Amino acid sequence: MFKKSLALLLVLFVMSSCWKDKSPEDLIRLKDKFKSQVSTFESKKEVANKNVTKGLTSLGALKAALEDAKNEDREFAKVYGDWEKVNKRVNNLNKEYEDLKTKAANLFTAMETQTNSLSDQKSRTTLLKAINKAKTKYNGTLANTADAIGKLRLLHNDAVEVVKALEVAAALNSFDSINGQMKSIEDRVDGIMQELNVAVVESKKLYEKKITELGE
Repeated sequence: MFKKSLALLLVLFVMSSCWKDKSPEDLIRLKDKFKSQVSTFESKKEVANKNVTKGLTSLGALKAALEDAKNEDREFAKVYGDWEKVNKRVNNLNKEYEDLKTKAANLFTAMETQTNSLSDQKSRTTLLKAINKAKTKYNGTLANTADAIGKLRLLHNDAVEVVKALEVAAALNSFDSINGQMKSIEDRVDGIMQELNVAVVESKKLYEKKITELGE
């Protein structure tokens, strides 16, 4: 709260410093420019929010269609369920790899920094030599692991493409249900329109009656 107040005071101070030597006309122009900038920012923010909402809505629709497909198609449910499991394992393995790589890099940096801070030359030399030996061994292991992870990621990317196509194909089946529901709506329109026409006629009659009564 204090930081926000301090920031606000700083902004006001800067604005007052900038404006104190301005004429009333300049101040009006600056004020209008500021309002315009705020309006532009709000407009861009609104567009961004709409795009995010639209994207989330689209994803939600696809997700709902996939859930329907899993409920209706056992084969799809099995294949897609297996994919979800292996996809989770791939993501977890990637995260574990990146976390471990970061941990190793930070550890080497910390050890080297502390070793270099030692005043004893002999100890520094011995420890740095040991660190370099460990780093050489680690780099060899890292290279092999990175190669394996690279192959995994390539295969995973291919799998993602295939599964995306499968998702769309499965979602297309939901249009059988949607088309059926649309047809049901179409079939009910005539009956509802007849009821609506009756309601309109009766409403007009009652309205005319009420108007007549008011005129008496």
